[in-house]
Parts: sequence; structure tokens; C-alpha cells
Amino acid sequence: MKELLSLLNNIHPVTPLLQQYLFRTVQQHQFSKKDFLLKAGEISHRVYFIKRGLLRAYYLENGQEICSKFMKEGDLIVSVISFFKQKPGYEYIQAIEDCEVYSLRYDELQYMYKNFRELNIIARVLISKYYVLSEQRLYFLRKKKAAERYYMMVRYFPRIMLRVPDKYIASFLGISKETISRIRSGKY
Repeated sequence: MKELLSLLNNIHPVTPLLQQYLFRTVQQHQFSKKDFLLKAGEISHRVYFIKRGLLRAYYLENGQEICSKFMKEGDLIVSVISFFKQKPGYEYIQAIEDCEVYSLRYDELQYMYKNFRELNIIARVLISKYYVLSEQRLYFLRKKKAAERYYMMVRYFPRIMLRVPDKYIASFLGISKETISRIRSGKY
């Protein structure tokens, strides 16, 4: 729990009352590699903070998995549309490695927004951070060639590249595994 509190306190000081509430409500979970935290058609009732491990979010398009994000230690992961609208979503969230996470339910988060002012500040900063990352990914997918997308991943997310299978990286970048091989060999 100290990792989660550290994240929050680095954005804005957390009051003792909020800390007490978090200790009472946050749940800890263990997930094994390939376990699902969420499947398409389910409602995302929880936001997860990753203490240890690596997760991916993906959706199916014509039977093919399309990776939409990778999240690692210190990150939050949630099916955004399903969680914030509290409706069934199209996204899967799956562990790529064995994971230890903390979670908070949607209703608990809403309660905290109403009763702990500092959480609104923290949430605004976190939502802005993840929205910017999403926009950057969309820009690179639309405007950059395959090799540029690949080298952007290598430059900005080298640890992810070492931990994620090539098939997931290819899906995330919108290219094939064969294209990744050609890029790495200099034949692209």
C-alpha cells in the first residue's frame, strides 16, 4: 500500500483521513500470468494500481487481438469507457506476468471524490497524464511509419520491450511480427 500512497502523495499531500479510508477500502489482489482482470462484455467496477507485474488491455477486431495499452509497476489500469460509464465494455485486461495489484471500486472512488478534496486534485493530474499518453499513441499510429513507431517504443519504453512478447508489441504498434523482424534486421 505504501507504493500507492507514495504515488498519491507525490501529486498532492494525502490527509490522514483519506489515508485511513484507503486502508479500509483498498483491496489487494494476486493475478497469475494470463489471468483476466476484466473481459469484454463485463462492467469494469474497479480501478487497479499495479504494485508488481505487467498487464495489457486489448480488444478483438474480426477475431484478432488489438493491444491498446501496457501498464507496469506504479501505473493504474482501468477499462476507461466501461469504468466511467459503468456499462459493459469491449476491452479485456490480462496479466502478462504474475501481478500484485491494489484495487478500488467505482462507488468507493465516487465517495472519495465527494468527501476528500485532495483526491479530486490527484485524479485530475492522473487523468491528464493518461489522456496525454493516449493522444501521443494515437498521433504516432496515425502519422508515423512502422519503423518510427517501433523505435519510439524502444526509446521511450525499453523495459516494456524486454517484457512483452513481440506479438503484443506488433499489435500495439499496428504492424506484423514479420515487420518487427525486418525492422530489427535493417531490412525494412
